[in-house]
Amino acid sequence: MAGIMIYSAKDNLALELLSAARALAATSGDEIKALTVNNDSQAQMLSAAGADVYTINSSGLVPADIGAMADSLAQAVQQMAANVVLLSSDRSGKELAGSLAQAIGAGCITDVLDLQGKDGRIECRRNALGGAAIATQYIESDRQVIAIAPKTFSAASGQGGSVTELQVSVKPSSIKVLEVKEKDKDSVNIDEADIIVAVGQGLNSKEDLAMVEELANKLGGQVACSKPVATDKKWLSEERVIGLSGKQCKPDLAILLGISGQVQFTVGIRDAKTIVAVNSDENAVINQMADYVLTADLHEVVPELISLLA
Repeated sequence: MAGIMIYSAKDNLALELLSAARALAATSGDEIKALTVNNDSQAQMLSAAGADVYTINSSGLVPADIGAMADSLAQAVQQMAANVVLLSSDRSGKELAGSLAQAIGAGCITDVLDLQGKDGRIECRRNALGGAAIATQYIESDRQVIAIAPKTFSAASGQGGSVTELQVSVKPSSIKVLEVKEKDKDSVNIDEADIIVAVGQGLNSKEDLAMVEELANKLGGQVACSKPVATDKKWLSEERVIGLSGKQCKPDLAILLGISGQVQFTVGIRDAKTIVAVNSDENAVINQMADYVLTADLHEVVPELISLLA
């Protein structure tokens, strides 16, 4: 019987991959095996969710060394007799996907927004033509590496899993870790936020970000932005960019302030459950995808919302 192997260094994404694997296995009957690397707590978490977990524990394996990681995962693929590998399509996951696919002679698709088993193959939906369209693609080779975008699937739950140690030959790493530092305080995971308040070029100045942050805090959400706000104006970090050049977000609520609605942005937020657009231009493209539209100056609207939420 063929198998599906899942791996992500992040706990929440690993649980999402477990859900994706189960959806595929429901039609294919493939066995599901989860892999962890130097992460005993994640192994226990996945086991508690009902996964059969295989662990690699080696102090010589440095996660930052993608080549060494790909080689170790390739050995795991061999030992598990897996023909499908599911990874998370975050920054490190996408890099690992390509290296692993090359190592095991597999086809590779990243940034997958949805997938399903159909007619003996795995059909993957992903953005095409700069986000203006959705393409359905599949891999023809027997071995497949598929990187799935965060929040495509809900986190898995269950019981009755197991943990087994896996032995692999780890190549000496060319990377030596000298120090590990916490991320910058401004670094956030907007792709995991349930509520997002996003700003665009309609914001007059960097000083106006203070009221946007206050609104987001009152709602229990995160501040995000369109690309020019981060890359051109440098008012926010690039970790907060939504869209084709940033992150794919699926919040319960997205409040979009002064954002025109170019496809490069909307591709990253169109799956939000509820979208509220605030724009002084009644013909702004963003209004076409919004559930609620307020044609007004965001600099007047935001203080009023803050007052109402007080």
